[in-house]
Amino acid sequence: MQARADCPLTPTLSPDGERESESEFEGENNSRRSEVNINESSVFLTAEWKHLGMLNYEIDPAALAPFVPAATELDSWDGKTFVSVVGFLFLKTRVFGISIPFHRNFEEVNLRFYVRRKSDKGWRRGVVFIKEIVPRATIALVARKLYNEPYVAMPMAHCLEVQSGLLKSVEYSWRSAGRQNSLKLSVHGQAHPSSDGSEAEFITEHHWGYNTQRDGSTLEYRVEHPRWQIYDVSDARLDCDAGGLYGERFCDSLSRKPSSAFLAAGSAVTVCRGVRLTR
Repeated sequence: MQARADCPLTPTLSPDGERESESEFEGENNSRRSEVNINESSVFLTAEWKHLGMLNYEIDPAALAPFVPAATELDSWDGKTFVSVVGFLFLKTRVFGISIPFHRNFEEVNLRFYVRRKSDKGWRRGVVFIKEIVPRATIALVARKLYNEPYVAMPMAHCLEVQSGLLKSVEYSWRSAGRQNSLKLSVHGQAHPSSDGSEAEFITEHHWGYNTQRDGSTLEYRVEHPRWQIYDVSDARLDCDAGGLYGERFCDSLSRKPSSAFLAAGSAVTVCRGVRLTR
């Protein structure tokens, strides 16, 4: 994982490459967090997701219709449909309990949108990924082959700016087709809980993932983490080739100013093994 050297930054990696220390919906309480106990045999991946920069854009639901997995429907907040460009640090990664050398710590930037599915126990809120960018070709290859996840590998870097012990900005960058792309958020103050029913809660508190498989079926998986604290954002910028990366249908939305932006502090996460839906 490459940390940008052209700005003040927090050392997320030590010299040896390891990170230094630092309701209405099913299974959710007032914090909208799933409380289902996880059997160790059901765990696919554990990691820490840190410094999650989320730039959110309103989009015409018709633009997302071809990507909605079977058995799910688009989810919305206050009548608005969103896509989000999310950049974060993937740290201390273990797959099936195994730590793979040189694949523990890395950046990811993804484009995602929001869906829900009605289960026997209630609604499940989830996310669907349009594209997930990582710096390691092996990670992208395994994710595509095993789960048909839309991963691609590109050169990436990140920068964390800290002043007097306070986080001031986060930036993620990646190079595609010879063009440098970036996502940057400037923040102020301390991280704090999101308000119940707020847009920040809607964006950050989805505990299910959905993905269309090659045979047209839908894979559903659970993502467990505590409720994330968020920073107030004073400025958010996305500089990317939206058409080249994601397709022309996303150009109009992603070329505008974000409808909102949040920086979540992040936490440890557990991703469970996926289950193919029968309906």
